[in-house]
Amino acid sequence: MTDGDTVILTRRGPIGHILLNRPKALNAITFEMVAGVADALAEWTEDDSVRAVIIEGAGDRAFCAGGDVIAVSHAGQEQSPLCRDFFQAEYRLNRAIHLFDKPYIAFLDGITMGGGVGLSVHGNHRIVTEKTLFAMPETGIGLFPDVGGSHFLSRCPGEIGTYLGLTGARLGPADMLAIGLADSHMPSASRDAYFAALENADWGGGSADEIVSAITQDFATPAGDAAITTIRDELDRLFAGDDLEEITARLAADPGDVAAKAAALLDGKSPTMLKVSLKQLRLGAMQDFDANMVMEYRIVRRALQPGADFHEGVRALLIDKDKAPKWNPARLSDVEDADIHSYFEAPPEGDLVLDQK
Repeated sequence: MTDGDTVILTRRGPIGHILLNRPKALNAITFEMVAGVADALAEWTEDDSVRAVIIEGAGDRAFCAGGDVIAVSHAGQEQSPLCRDFFQAEYRLNRAIHLFDKPYIAFLDGITMGGGVGLSVHGNHRIVTEKTLFAMPETGIGLFPDVGGSHFLSRCPGEIGTYLGLTGARLGPADMLAIGLADSHMPSASRDAYFAALENADWGGGSADEIVSAITQDFATPAGDAAITTIRDELDRLFAGDDLEEITARLAADPGDVAAKAAALLDGKSPTMLKVSLKQLRLGAMQDFDANMVMEYRIVRRALQPGADFHEGVRALLIDKDKAPKWNPARLSDVEDADIHSYFEAPPEGDLVLDQK
C-alpha cells in the first residue's frame, strides 16, 4: 500500500510500517503525506491482524524536520484552501496518534522538529538514537509551537517546556528521555534487528504493549547524562510567570551562562509570536488535549493571515535566506494586548472539528 512516493505504507506481517519518504527535504511533511498516514492509521486500527505500527524517516539524516512551511506560507498569503486544510488534517492526525490504541512506535533516528514531533511524541513507544536531535523552532519563523505543543511542552518538568517553546532550543536523546518526550534509547545500528524482532514476535504471549516494551528493552541502551536536568532550577526561575517582558528582563539581568544563552536564543524571534506562544503554553497546561488542538487551530489560522510575521519569517530564513526578518511590530513593548487576544478567537469558518462523522 503506497501513497505516491512521499510516504510509503506497507504491511510487514503483524506490523504496519510508515516510511516518510522525502529524504532530500529531511522528510518534511506535506498535506498528501498527512492524509496518507491518517488513512493508514484509520485502516490499521480496525484490522485485528495489525498488532503494532512503526513510523520512521527515509535516509540517514532525519525522522522529519517539520512541515512544508514554504507551501503553507504561499497558501496563507493567497488564502487558498491549503492554509486551512493542511492544519485541519495535521491536527486531526496528531489527535489520532494520541488516541491510537495499539503500539505506535516512532523510530526517531535523526532530526525531529516541528511537525515531525507531532508525528511522534504523541505515540506510546518513542525511541531515540544517538542521532536524534529535537527542537520546536517555530517562533524563529514567526509561528508558535503547534502540533500539540500546548499539551506536551506545558507538561514537561517545571519551565523546561516554556524554555523549549519560546527559544527553539535543541535537545539530544538523553534530554528527551529525562523530560518525558521519549521512552527508550537504542543505537541507530540496531534498527534492522529491532524491526525484525517485532515482525517475528509471538504476539499471543501478552498484550501488544507488553510485547513491544519487552522487545524494545532487549535493544535499549543507556543514553548518557541529560544536560537539561542540570539547569532545571535556573530555567524554572528564569522562565516563570505570564509576562514575557518580565522574563526577558530577568534574563538580561542574570549574570549566568544559562540566562545569556537563553537570551541569545530569544533574540531575533518574532515578538508577537513569543507573546502568543507564552499565553498558549500557560493555557495549554490547564486544558485537555482536544481543547489544546482547537486552540492551536485558532492561533494558526490567525498566524497565516496575509501580512503576519510567519510569512516574513519564512521569507527571511527559508526563501531569501538573509536571516534578517523584519517583524511587525519589531519590539515586545509595541505588541498590543488586543492583537495577542485576536490569535485566540475562533476563525471565520469556525473552530476545528476533531471528530469527523
